[in-house]
Amino acid sequence: MADRPLPQLPPLPDEETRTLEQAAAPADPPPEPPPRRRARPEGDDGPPRKLASAGHALVVCVLALAIGLVLNAPGAHKNAYNKPAGWQRDVALALTGPLAGVSHALLLDRPRAGVQTAVGRSGNDDIDTDLGLPPTSVATTTPATTVPRATTKKPRAATPTPPKKPAFSPKRKLRIWIAGDSLVITPGYAIVRAAGSSPAMEPVGTVDGRVATGLTRPDVFNWFDEIRHQVKELHPKVVVLAFGGNDDKGYMTGLPDGMSVGDFGSWAWRKEYGRRVGGIMDTINRAGALAIWIGLPQTSSQDQTARFDVVNAVAEKQARKRPGRAAYIDTYTMFAGDDGGFAQYLPDGSGRLEKVRADDGVHFERAGGDMIARIVLKELNKVFDLTSWRKKQTA
Repeated sequence: MADRPLPQLPPLPDEETRTLEQAAAPADPPPEPPPRRRARPEGDDGPPRKLASAGHALVVCVLALAIGLVLNAPGAHKNAYNKPAGWQRDVALALTGPLAGVSHALLLDRPRAGVQTAVGRSGNDDIDTDLGLPPTSVATTTPATTVPRATTKKPRAATPTPPKKPAFSPKRKLRIWIAGDSLVITPGYAIVRAAGSSPAMEPVGTVDGRVATGLTRPDVFNWFDEIRHQVKELHPKVVVLAFGGNDDKGYMTGLPDGMSVGDFGSWAWRKEYGRRVGGIMDTINRAGALAIWIGLPQTSSQDQTARFDVVNAVAEKQARKRPGRAAYIDTYTMFAGDDGGFAQYLPDGSGRLEKVRADDGVHFERAGGDMIARIVLKELNKVFDLTSWRKKQTA
């Protein structure tokens, strides 16, 4: 029997009938992805937005910084002016000075000035170095003429009676204002507490203690204007001051034209600083008030203590020139230890040691402030009658 032919197999699909050549042919490369574009918000049918290049972003940043610098040029110029003397200050002034001029000429400084006025800081960018000191009130001696010696003895003049102390009472209180650098803050609040416990005394205003200020840099803060303004507004009878902690340097602003003070502690420096201290005291006296100057204490640094000695000598000399109108409180010896040097702890009234100086070796702790307040109150009782009102009430 003859073999029957086998039935034909069904045809394979096209992809399975590829020849070896077709199977070995490389596949077409995938198409390149379209350039990335920013995702558009839903409903935005406008043209697609391209991403900005790095160079374009850099230009925008530079322009923004330039605009900001011009708008804030007055503040930058004042910051440059307040820098310590040196090449860095000179370069900063050379750069910011023209910018401040352009900003003012184009009225670009008006928005900044408007914001400062709105927050109560108008004139904050002004560089004020005008001391405006009154003429000295210390009398100068004139040469005496030669007078022939008398042959008869003149009767001895009677001892003048001391002037009567101005009296204050709960109905007419002694008004006290306190101001200065950071060293006045802790003693100032101690004086406020002590004065508040007396019915005859009244602290006025706030303890105006400003960190990193003094009398040598009116461009940083003009204490001469501040004191003139406050004695006019508050009408104090006593002004307690503490300055010098930031004045132990040779650089000064607000000097008369053509004047140089040389190094710290030089004769010219002492003379100019004395003019400023004396001018402050005269400003207070002309307002009818007594000036009480708290001297600088010893510090944990011997070099700083030596510089404070120079400042204290000038201030004490100016107070001595104004007897009855100014008083100097010596804290140098008040806070000295048994060896005469710096002491962070001192015995209290019961002999127990208490911390009177801060850890920085310069400022006061509360107990130290209380020590100064007690001395200030003793000085006030020397000058003013603060107790006779009690006798009148019991009479």
